[in-house]
Amino acid sequence: MNDFAGNQTVIEVVYLVASALFILSLRWMSSPSTARRGVRAGELGMVLAIAGTLLHHGIVDYLVLGTGIGIPLGRVQMTAVPQRTALSHAFGACCVTLVGTAEFYLRTPNVPPFMMAVLSMEVILGSLTFTGSLMAAGKLQEILPQRPLTYRGQNVVNLSLLGVSIALAAYLVRHPGASHLFPLMAGIPLVFGILMVIPIGGADMPTVISLLNSYAGLSAAAMGFVLDSKLLIIAGALDGSSGFILSVIMSKAMNRSFTNVIFGAFGQVQASAATGQEAKNVRSATAEEAASILSAANQVVIVPGYGMAVAQAQHKVRELYDALSRRGVQVRFAIHPVAGRMPGHMNVLLAEADIPYDKLMDMDDINGDFVQTDVALVIGANDVTNPAARNDSTSPIYGMPILDVDKARTVMVIKRGMSPGFAGIDNPLYYLDRTLMLFGDAKSFVGNIVRELGGGGQN
Repeated sequence: MNDFAGNQTVIEVVYLVASALFILSLRWMSSPSTARRGVRAGELGMVLAIAGTLLHHGIVDYLVLGTGIGIPLGRVQMTAVPQRTALSHAFGACCVTLVGTAEFYLRTPNVPPFMMAVLSMEVILGSLTFTGSLMAAGKLQEILPQRPLTYRGQNVVNLSLLGVSIALAAYLVRHPGASHLFPLMAGIPLVFGILMVIPIGGADMPTVISLLNSYAGLSAAAMGFVLDSKLLIIAGALDGSSGFILSVIMSKAMNRSFTNVIFGAFGQVQASAATGQEAKNVRSATAEEAASILSAANQVVIVPGYGMAVAQAQHKVRELYDALSRRGVQVRFAIHPVAGRMPGHMNVLLAEADIPYDKLMDMDDINGDFVQTDVALVIGANDVTNPAARNDSTSPIYGMPILDVDKARTVMVIKRGMSPGFAGIDNPLYYLDRTLMLFGDAKSFVGNIVRELGGGGQN
């Protein structure tokens, strides 16, 4: 008995230290100067959390199974991190749902009202996060259509399903012995999770990922109450609150509300986008011409987008940065909050290529400098550079803050073709007199520009 009590004390101390490290990790990661320290603190906290869990008997076999799944998941290309993140949310939510289901059937019918309420919250959030995350991963991996899949009355259907599940949970709180209703309460959110994500277009994926992260954290916190685990409560609350705050920040960055993100089907391809663009003319340029313009510039701003990520061009972009810097050109990077497929996607890719962090500028910090910029080089960024957000009140992205690249003296856009971005609308930027279209694969085209510059070593 004394050994058991001593073992429990050690576990609680380990969990307490791990919780403190998780809190410090979030605090330190809020600043680029302390971000590495924050990552290390989070890693150490997780190691301690796993070590504390290993002190429980019978858990080792499950840990080996989890490790066997986690290692391959971690060995993905940086471009696949968004869908890998979505899969991580799905696995975590599946775990929460299964644990909640097991706890219900172990405890029923003697489940106190508060415990039943928390357990219901755990299972509902876990279920909808599980299927919602799978749908998000499918869209990001392009297994599922990236465009919104909508139908008439979808919001009424979705909210009705969620309402029925919540009503069943309320009934079970008062009558926990009605175990035949539990599968319905747990199963309906599985359907809701699918229907919640499929109407959301690719342009909203960063917000959806952070929102699903919030749901996963909140469900884990609820599981902590069920299992009487302070570590789960703290870690889940941190995850849930940080994901929610990030979702709010990203919604504001798009000048949109949560309800508009979830129910607005943003990303719907519009027929008008395709009809008018054939009659418009664009000016194109070769890699040699682009290199000549860039080498003559004093200030260049590079705007990365998902096209850069798909082409895995970040290392070639680093070579271009080096080549221009050696010629005395000031090069900076303009990062839109929702560029890419997940929060911070562009920052992660550019950091992987060892581009100095102080050269990565937030939208608010750099927008005022575009009027003094000689060349704005846009690499696969569509909607976040679309002037229609400022000028066209009928546009679905009207009011969304954008990078003001159209104010630069020269704009060069690397794209494979003239297809619209995730919002499904045409971009007037491409038809401006000061814009040059550089058609081709981003990685190849940037590499050709670097070669024309002589690798940056020749003046």
